[in-house]
Amino acid sequence: MKVLKFGGTSVGKPERMHAVAKLITADNDPKIVVLSALSGTTNALVEIGQSLAEGNKAQAKQQIDKLEKHYRTFCNELLKQEGPRAKAKEIVDEHFEFLTIILKISFNEALNKDILAQGELLSTKLFNVYLEEAGVQAVLVPALDFMSIDEFEEPEIPKIKIRLGNLIDKQKDQRIFITQGYICRNAKGEVDNLKRGGSDYSASLIGAAIQASEVQIWTDIDGMHNNDPRVVKKTFPIEQLSFDEAAELAYFGAKILHPASIWPAQHFNIPVKLLNTMQPEAKGTIITEMPNGDGVKAIAAKDGIIAIKIKSSRMLLAYGFLRKLFEIFEKYRTPIDMITTSEVAVSITIDNTQHIDQILKELQPFGTVELDHHQTIVSIVGNEVAATPSILKKLFEALNEIPLRMISYGGSRHNISILVGGQYKEKTLQLLNKGLFNLE
Repeated sequence: MKVLKFGGTSVGKPERMHAVAKLITADNDPKIVVLSALSGTTNALVEIGQSLAEGNKAQAKQQIDKLEKHYRTFCNELLKQEGPRAKAKEIVDEHFEFLTIILKISFNEALNKDILAQGELLSTKLFNVYLEEAGVQAVLVPALDFMSIDEFEEPEIPKIKIRLGNLIDKQKDQRIFITQGYICRNAKGEVDNLKRGGSDYSASLIGAAIQASEVQIWTDIDGMHNNDPRVVKKTFPIEQLSFDEAAELAYFGAKILHPASIWPAQHFNIPVKLLNTMQPEAKGTIITEMPNGDGVKAIAAKDGIIAIKIKSSRMLLAYGFLRKLFEIFEKYRTPIDMITTSEVAVSITIDNTQHIDQILKELQPFGTVELDHHQTIVSIVGNEVAATPSILKKLFEALNEIPLRMISYGGSRHNISILVGGQYKEKTLQLLNKGLFNLE
């Protein structure tokens, strides 16, 4: 059984949803189809939640009405027959009735999670109605019936496997199963989610749970590119990556793939394909256990980075100093991306500013603390890149005009990362494209 995930742009217009139906019926292989919300929906739901959190119910009502109008139009263009259109109307009525009712309820974070879940619930139900109209047999399997996370927000794969297996076993004669990405239940049994980009994560977790033959991630770009095509003119798709290479690229900014989605597939050695719904004939990128040769495969950039420098003469010969620093970040569950050290200073980077004030307060006793905002991590990724002297030479020659804030080298054989001011991001990517790939 395969797992096919389609992102928001892949289902964001009626004609795209029609194309997805053709893709999933192109063969008779059994498959689970994971859908994101229609493009723009999650952003709209986030705004509704923000308006409610601010107590601005009039604005929230306007936002709900605007979104409802979009779905009414979408359904009329998606479906042609009166019976399916009536079913779709009932679905839209139900979900927007819920969104209207919440205007009368005290807002809290649990309610906000319910609001955010509406996008995936709508897209999957409407797609299922379209499949019925098209004469395609499929079963809608609610993600809230099997997808769960524990009290640490980690997925419960053994439980997911049992629940999902039981749901599929009840419909053994069916070949196509539809489910939601992103949404799940938490340890309290409440509606929750796998955070933004979580539909990729859902697909990978489902693939791991059913031991899928492969996981396909369908987006609007033909695979992972060697550089950011939004910034660099000449890029090309990479045919093959290892799990390690793909994980580095996803974590350090490649937008096509959610960072967390690699490890479940890697753990169970399930190939992942990145494919393009707009160009289904394109090869895309396949991610497997083994790398396809050495050398630089791609460059990725991660924005919104804060560099924190802690300078203290007490570091000199002091054991336990780094442990104490790391314990502060662990306490506030804030991951560190990069770290460099000297005898008297430590520089680290983070991208989560939720607890920055508390962290800075607890760092003060260690010494002088300096912050640099609006930084960018640029990562050069490929098998054995950190062990290839010629690559290092080309890298630094390409960037001789860019001021480098930090360099991370040696932590991984597959990654060399540099930190630059955000204003240098585009120039850095362009210079590396020329220096490492000979493309301008």
